Amino acid sequence: MRPGRNRGWLLRLVIAFSFAQGAVSMARPAVSYRALALGADERAIGVIAGVYALLPLFAAVPLGRRTDRGRCAPLLPVGVVLIAGGCALSGLANSLVTMAVWSGVMGLGHLSFVIGAQSLVARQSAPHEHDRNFGHFTIGASLGQLVGPIAAGALIGGPDMARTSALALVVAGAGAAVAFTSLWRIERPVDPDPRTGQGERVPVHRILRTRGVPGGILISLAVLSATDILTAYLPVVGEDRGIAPSVIGLLLSLRAAATIACRLVMTPMLRWLGRTALLTVTCVLGAVLCAGIAVPVPVWALALMLAALGFCLGVGQPLSMTTVVHAAPDDARSTALALRLTGNRLGQVAAPAAAGLVAGVAGVAAPFVMLGALLLVSAGIALRSPVAPARGSGGKERSTGRRGSRIGAVLSRKRDI
Repeated sequence: MRPGRNRGWLLRLVIAFSFAQGAVSMARPAVSYRALALGADERAIGVIAGVYALLPLFAAVPLGRRTDRGRCAPLLPVGVVLIAGGCALSGLANSLVTMAVWSGVMGLGHLSFVIGAQSLVARQSAPHEHDRNFGHFTIGASLGQLVGPIAAGALIGGPDMARTSALALVVAGAGAAVAFTSLWRIERPVDPDPRTGQGERVPVHRILRTRGVPGGILISLAVLSATDILTAYLPVVGEDRGIAPSVIGLLLSLRAAATIACRLVMTPMLRWLGRTALLTVTCVLGAVLCAGIAVPVPVWALALMLAALGFCLGVGQPLSMTTVVHAAPDDARSTALALRLTGNRLGQVAAPAAAGLVAGVAGVAAPFVMLGALLLVSAGIALRSPVAPARGSGGKERSTGRRGSRIGAVLSRKRDI
């Protein structure tokens, strides 16, 4: 079957991704609450959050290479099994070490699902459908990130935090398993690409030395680290300030809703500011807002800051993706995106560990000041990142007319969670 026919597979993929991402978004704060109930301090929370990204750190590029040469769909059920098992077994674990292990399994499952799903969208969509289909695909991630924290907040609370957080993790595992119902006949045979298997693979070191690729990776790393630490440490801040878990869940979902709103107005913002200016402005504003979370403020003020922060953080991931895609060699774009994902996972390992050390020394709100500094560095990198026009499949550059609308359409393709 040629790409572009029957799009029922895309709807099923969006549904499956909604449940998978919702389970992960529900489990991440639940893991923090359960670890706190088991006696974890700020450093231990940082280590557990970092282990979530440890296995994916080493697996991203090999899995990306594999999907370039073979089928995509087998990664989807494998990812669902690992997510569901990691969530449920984290809820049944009675030690911090065991929780960290199952958190890593959950992270590996999420990576497997995302790489398989994104590759599937790229392969089964006609060239003129990529922008639209990737945009539809990201709806699954947004829905999961919106619903997951609310569900966690609704279940976690009361005097027995260990029991309610364990329940939330088991429910998250069951929610992930629902994704299986949408994975039937999701990959169809397509006409082979005549370029597949021709020539040698572009070495990783050559991709990383391509101007623009390192900058895009570092910006993506910083923005995702901010989102990840916000998810892991906002429950700790809530415990310190006496904010109920249900309210924390609503605040995290508010952040996700603001990110969705950002995606909806991405194209007019690009037309108004351009990619470099938009990246720089949102990174600077994000830095100020992250630092503001460290200040004890009323819940309503915290909600406003998180909404604005979610809007700013919604820009960095898609724009850094287009930066990498435009800069990478034409025959190594998938590998370059996998390297970007590896950078994201490296940030998810290093940033929570650093946040745990900072929190242990300077208090639970200090990691947000650290994130502010990281985002300021990202703003400087954004100013130096080249804004190259997208190249066509034949290697020719497209006309720069109507640049904003084209780039804006590309932005909705893909987002690392």
